Amino acid sequence: MASLCFPFLPILLLLLPFFPPSSTVAQKPNPNITLGTSLTARDGDSFWSSASGDFAFGFLRQSEGGDYLLAIWFNKIAEKTVVWSANRDKLAPKGSTVLLSTSGRLVLNDPGGNQIWPTTSFATNQSVSYATLLDTGNFILASKNSEILWQSFDYPTDTILPSQILNRGTSLVARYTETNYSIGRFQLTMQIDGNLVLYTRNFPTDLLSNSYWATNTVNFGFQLVFNLSGSIYLIAENKTILNTLSSNNPPTQNFYHRAILEDDGVFRHYVYPKRGTGSNSSWAEAWSVSISIPSNICMAINEGSNSGACGFNSYCRLGDDQRPFCTCPPGYDLFDPNDVTKSCKPKFVSQSCDESSPETYNFDFIPLENADWPEDDYGYFQPVDEDWCRNDCLRDCFCVAAIFRNGYCWKKKFPLSFGRMDSSVGGRALIKIRRDNSTLQSQNFDKNCRNKTKIVIGSVLLGSSLFLNILLSLLTLLIGFRFSKRKSKAVGRDPFISGVNLRAFSYEELDKATRGFREQLGSGAFATVYKGTLDSVEDNNLVAVKKLENIVSEGGEKEFKAEVSAIAQTNHKNLVKLVGFCNEGEHRMLVYEFMENGSLADFLFRPSKPTWYSRIQLILGIARGLSYLHEECSTQIIHCDIKPQNILLDGCFGAKIADFGLAKLLKKDQTRTMTAIRGTKGYVAPEWFRSMPITVKVDVYSFGILLMEMICCRKNFELEAENEDEMILTDWVYDCMKERKMEKLIKNDEEAENDMKRVEKYVKIGIWCIQEEPSLRPPMKKVIQMLEGAVEVSTPPDPSSFISAF
Repeated sequence: MASLCFPFLPILLLLLPFFPPSSTVAQKPNPNITLGTSLTARDGDSFWSSASGDFAFGFLRQSEGGDYLLAIWFNKIAEKTVVWSANRDKLAPKGSTVLLSTSGRLVLNDPGGNQIWPTTSFATNQSVSYATLLDTGNFILASKNSEILWQSFDYPTDTILPSQILNRGTSLVARYTETNYSIGRFQLTMQIDGNLVLYTRNFPTDLLSNSYWATNTVNFGFQLVFNLSGSIYLIAENKTILNTLSSNNPPTQNFYHRAILEDDGVFRHYVYPKRGTGSNSSWAEAWSVSISIPSNICMAINEGSNSGACGFNSYCRLGDDQRPFCTCPPGYDLFDPNDVTKSCKPKFVSQSCDESSPETYNFDFIPLENADWPEDDYGYFQPVDEDWCRNDCLRDCFCVAAIFRNGYCWKKKFPLSFGRMDSSVGGRALIKIRRDNSTLQSQNFDKNCRNKTKIVIGSVLLGSSLFLNILLSLLTLLIGFRFSKRKSKAVGRDPFISGVNLRAFSYEELDKATRGFREQLGSGAFATVYKGTLDSVEDNNLVAVKKLENIVSEGGEKEFKAEVSAIAQTNHKNLVKLVGFCNEGEHRMLVYEFMENGSLADFLFRPSKPTWYSRIQLILGIARGLSYLHEECSTQIIHCDIKPQNILLDGCFGAKIADFGLAKLLKKDQTRTMTAIRGTKGYVAPEWFRSMPITVKVDVYSFGILLMEMICCRKNFELEAENEDEMILTDWVYDCMKERKMEKLIKNDEEAENDMKRVEKYVKIGIWCIQEEPSLRPPMKKVIQMLEGAVEVSTPPDPSSFISAF
């Protein structure tokens, strides 16, 4: 696509220095940090530097109290500019240490020895031999033969550097303020679908709100590249440039470069002249902006569930330096003078809606030219003049501002959001404020009203007989006692769920949330799932309510609670989150987070194939979720029913395993589909039929079937297959591997055809997983290592060969 429009770009790309992520270091770094070496957070310098001294890794003090950030920064310039941090949300106190342990992990501990941050685990058969900070600003852990086992470039915070790449599924998250490095309100994501997108975040949660800039490269984008020539561009998987974000910049030999998503939501590319180089003598020793995306953040953000570029009741405008700043309108003050993003509050008492004492004479308007809050309209009129617009807002106690533009009038409600002031807006905002001295009058009026109320109540009580007072008091106490008892019963929590973030819902609540269980999302032999809305659920009020049938009757309530408690204690990004349950009478229901993109079955078995890259990411996510259930939970969980329908997709099309832990909630004789076992026909392991012990290997078998389906984008059994030999997927896949004709499995899938080595490896892994002898199947932890390339994959035998030998 891009090559047709820009035929010279692919050639230019070859000429530009381009370094994809490498598994080895081109030259052995120097100096090396050996195992057992540590740094301590203290006054003065405490860091390791790169060989050239351009970068430092260590502790930077962030407050007078002595809290420290473990970070990487530019070390040869006066301004210690941070490019990466480990503990951005949890600063380390003075005396904390960072240690390259003898086990090969980099660990940050507080003075008491409690762990604050460790490097993520990595699946490999190699061990860490040393660490070093490269002259690119990349901190690495490497093996004896210089294979990179972990690197900071794979876990960016808000900044990328020359030679760094953002792969699909990777994000930059802005800091909260310029000096507060904790997670902030904006995010740049190289999405799995290939689109590079800037989002606002539903701060302080991790959920994304709305996008305000994107490359619109869905199904094409592959990586965001920051090359050593100082250019930033988005490429397709065939290395064609799709979108150039920044180019024609001064050379990296003479200038430092960095690209950062800043706290104001703008992605900026900066350059800084290096000392001692002749070609930059005319440049000031300061960071200069090369490019800003978007160019006007005030106008870019105009929808979502947040306040916009600035806080509520505030407005954004660009300064002379083209940077946004937030301002309160007349009559409003900042909630927090030290944080302009925390919204503005009125300095006056709002207009009374009491019709018997209208306050129109207490209010006036202050105009703001070229200002608007576009998402707060509740009244719209035309054609009218400005006086009509003012008077209508003045008479309306709910109207806090009005916008008048070209004969149109918009009334605004409280709080105001997405405020901006820009010449392109036009018109004027009319801000309603209370007149001078009227605030005090209003407060005195309210105080007088309260005093009169007290007098009336007192008179009534004093004028009543003692008998009546006693009788009324007793009646009030009795009603209050019964009400509080009923309320405590309604909102009480079962003791078994203490310690986990799980809520007990009543049947009445869930019946109301689902509108009488009206909208069905899916059904099976033991449950039906309904879509619901719960205002009390955090982050997102949409939920999926699963009504269970055929729960064990003997000791059923105790067993149900025990199993639900075990499920609730799981916490992994590739598992669907359980947010609550209902255990009332005969009703047994589970309440899950809602997955807006449906099931893997809907995504996979459709006329247009999902991209090969997206399938790879889904395969890895499912494998990691299963490994967690098998090996990392406090109570080991065997899923027993891994299939595409039980893999759900979140908003970013990430895989999440559903229905884990439900097998033990079924009756002992409960059947599923056509088998008298726990599972679905086509995905069940042979040991179910042979009275063999059921272990986690039954899930490995099901994963193997699922893996083959995802490679081929077809179901495990297709009666209408082109050839009879292709009807049963597992047999066909094994035959293709044996005959070395695996390209038949991915026919008309160009993306997969260009990645045949991985296809062949994944086919072999799938066949290992479906071996009829359970001991031959690899555990899920090893499956992940095989998928990621950390463990070699040998050619598997015929899946049924071991059994047939007996």
